[in-house]
Amino acid sequence: MATIKDIAQKAKVSIATVSRVLNYDPGISVTDETRKRIFEAAQHLNYKTLRQRNGLAVKDRYRVGLVNWYSDQEEMLDPYYLAIRLGIERECFQRQMDLVKLFLRGEPAGKEWPGESFDGMIAIGRFEKEDLDRFPEGLENIIFVDSSPDDNRFDSVVIDLRKSVSEVIDYLIGLGHTSIGYIGGHNFVNNKRVRDERELVFMERLSAEGLFNAELIFTGEHLYSEEGYKLMKQAIAEEKLPTAFFIENDSMAVGALRALHEAKLRVPQDISIVGYNDIAISAFLQPPLTTVKVHMEHMGETAVELLADRLAAKREIAKKIVLPTRLQERESSGKPTQL
Repeated sequence: MATIKDIAQKAKVSIATVSRVLNYDPGISVTDETRKRIFEAAQHLNYKTLRQRNGLAVKDRYRVGLVNWYSDQEEMLDPYYLAIRLGIERECFQRQMDLVKLFLRGEPAGKEWPGESFDGMIAIGRFEKEDLDRFPEGLENIIFVDSSPDDNRFDSVVIDLRKSVSEVIDYLIGLGHTSIGYIGGHNFVNNKRVRDERELVFMERLSAEGLFNAELIFTGEHLYSEEGYKLMKQAIAEEKLPTAFFIENDSMAVGALRALHEAKLRVPQDISIVGYNDIAISAFLQPPLTTVKVHMEHMGETAVELLADRLAAKREIAKKIVLPTRLQERESSGKPTQL
């Protein structure tokens, strides 16, 4: 696995700067360009290619629009979508596809890409059925990553959130935790609230086990580190602390860990923490974060593969690819101390 020194060399910054940026230190002052370079270097160095690319045949040079749900700045606050984008960019480069980056700006239908012409599009983010009329009319070669707004028309690449969250609950209960809390966000993008299945599954599973406690659910308006910090501070101030927290994503877990450190609460001795996504920085935290491993760059690669297949074969039947996840156990979780 890459070290902080390796990341510093690739990003051409100091080791101290890398450490503070990866841990979302609010006191560090660096440019957005430097911050982006560090996150991309971390992701590149920690990504292991999941298949060998030997002699890819290219018959046509396609023009592909890459539609981003997040802006560049939002990507750095939550590098999940950054990792997916890097996988798409790498695979398009390998296949000699011309990639045009776009950002869904929340403009009225038909105003997003005036004058632009594409053979296909890849859309990253939580799109819903009502978003479809904002894409070019008549373009069927659209691949959605991390959502599936219309299974019958469009290809998609998703993960099984229900199965992966259930595995987290089983894991924590197996360790002996009977008091389990949740920290998450409402995920507002373009002034629209996007539902996240993780919170729903969390509540359903704990209710089925007779362990659900609504007072241990803390949700905010964003999915970033500072929101995780604020919500954990709230839990500490209200003295509503379980023996374990499941946190919606690793970026929020970074902030939550900082709040626990400031309060002199030990992880995992006092509180176990489990995140989600396994972004590149998760292994560098103190303690290293137990989290759900999502193969983010492979999601991006798979989307390009689907698009290439659809374009070459003129395929009309939609495909939905559900990629597996796995629990990556590290030092931030353990048995509750009272056992």
